[in-house]
Amino acid sequence: MADAAERQADGSGPPGGSIAGGRRAATSDTASRDAGSRALEVVGVTRTFGALVALDGVDLSVGPGERRAVLGANGAGKTTLFNAITGDFPPTRGRISFFGEDVTELPQYDRIRRGLRRTYQHSLLFRGLTVRDNLFLASRGVARRRFSLLRPRGGDFAMAAAERLAGQAHLSRRLDTRVADLSYGEQRQLEIGMALAGAPRLILFDEPAAGLSPGERGNLVALLHGLPEHLGFVIIEHDLDVALKVVDRVTVMHNGRIFKHGTPAEIEADPEVQAIYLGGQHG
Repeated sequence: MADAAERQADGSGPPGGSIAGGRRAATSDTASRDAGSRALEVVGVTRTFGALVALDGVDLSVGPGERRAVLGANGAGKTTLFNAITGDFPPTRGRISFFGEDVTELPQYDRIRRGLRRTYQHSLLFRGLTVRDNLFLASRGVARRRFSLLRPRGGDFAMAAAERLAGQAHLSRRLDTRVADLSYGEQRQLEIGMALAGAPRLILFDEPAAGLSPGERGNLVALLHGLPEHLGFVIIEHDLDVALKVVDRVTVMHNGRIFKHGTPAEIEADPEVQAIYLGGQHG
């Protein structure tokens, strides 16, 4: 029952084994940042589902424009952490701040209005509509007068935004293609384009490379590298050839706790991380 609850909450498989008796990480990246330099601050966040502790006192700090990877085995708590940050599953205890504002109790739509965006492990697209339609709806959905019933005209801001976002997502030539006719990799690109709608300040990417071919992964890396420099993101990704190429820092989780923080080079060379997560030297 507990395993099933964790899979539902975390979007992943069963938890792995223990690390050094389940010890807490001694290092925390929150102390190195003052309050004015934090885009995202997670302090002592715990999330329980009955007797299951999916997150256990998690501390995490991400600066404006920073690109951070969150790694860990299935069941480590990565997606549950995203759910707590976005408000899908608010924390049982702890605090979450977004650009200095406490958003712990805010509903999801208020976090979106403040510039927080997210993609999910499984595509959430309107498959019967075109790329243009999906991007139009994403742009309209984060704007004022989003419930207007007036038919958009040629100069409508959301129509113009749809074309701009298609370019950012490398889908300009597919604007009038139905989503159902896109390749899986193109659908993932479209999700990123939709997350860029409005004025995002931080995006959470949940396994964007899952199921992609090697060529599609290369396109994803190029797309992420091409994002505006001021726009930070946190990415959960099992494909280290993607994750370690696109981020500044890495956080490793295990059993709902933070295990280590470091640069991509430090994490890749760390023998404990290699033994537990990489199965030896990554290359």
